[in-house]
Amino acid sequence: MYTADDLEDAQRIVYAAMPPTPQYAWPLLAAEAGCEVWVKHENHTPIGAFKVRGGIVAMKRRKDHGLTNGVITATRGNHGQSIPFGARRVGIPATIVCPLGNSVEKNAAMRALGAELIEVGRDFDEAREAATRIAGERNLDFVPSFGPDLVVGVSTYAHELFRAAGALDAVYVPIGMGSGICGVIAARDMLGLKTKVIGVVAESANAYALSFEAGRPVATNSAATFADGMAVRIPHADAFHIIKH
Repeated sequence: MYTADDLEDAQRIVYAAMPPTPQYAWPLLAAEAGCEVWVKHENHTPIGAFKVRGGIVAMKRRKDHGLTNGVITATRGNHGQSIPFGARRVGIPATIVCPLGNSVEKNAAMRALGAELIEVGRDFDEAREAATRIAGERNLDFVPSFGPDLVVGVSTYAHELFRAAGALDAVYVPIGMGSGICGVIAARDMLGLKTKVIGVVAESANAYALSFEAGRPVATNSAATFADGMAVRIPHADAFHIIKH
């Protein structure tokens, strides 16, 4: 999925913007689960979520390649904070499209990072369709919620976890668009570990689970969950391929 040089470059970019986050083995969780349990505390990043790592790497690499045009993306919040966080560091304007009724707190956080915020659509997928249309109208570059630079960026958290905790038996990862779990898979494979990676979806936003069972991407009509970062109706084909294989 990526090379050792890609990872080293991503680590250099990420750690210029933020320190590694901690991971702890919590004894009360271990007692409840009946096994050793580690928690990777990505709530300690500058935006409180792992996605900032991907935004930092993606925007820095855009700048390094001379792509300084404004960017636009769609989000329910965390991706929409990661892109303006990374874009502001390198002087690239960022526009974020989110669905109507989105979290007031996340909208405020995106604006605080310098993003122009546009609210449109009933859910993430309708917001994404609007973002691609606006990109053409305004001559902005659309940044999808899944891509190689995002994955190698977020995989740095998995490398930190595996280095600290060693060869874990299993890692449970929530799935939104898939960059987080794909980053864990990539890190595991690069390190030659046998750790089982288990994706977790919301019961009412189970497009990836249905896709996994069907062996192909399967869209759903709704994704009604309070876990808004996991509220996805249409799986990303590339992410699904990595998760499946």
